Amino acid sequence: MASITYSRFINFLEEELDISTDSIAVLERSVQKNPGPLPMILWQYGLVTLEQLDRIYDWLETV
Repeated sequence: MASITYSRFINFLEEELDISTDSIAVLERSVQKNPGPLPMILWQYGLVTLEQLDRIYDWLETV
């Protein structure tokens, strides 16, 4: 994910989905150890619901 898109994605998570900075920190640590699709990592760690996961993918389609 390009750095500008990544920044916008993090902003979307924080502002639109109200994902905590602690949860985002977990995501970032996880990605460093095991790279993978960010939305799925959020879901696998229980940091987002299925509804939020759908919203994330909808948002990503518009970027």
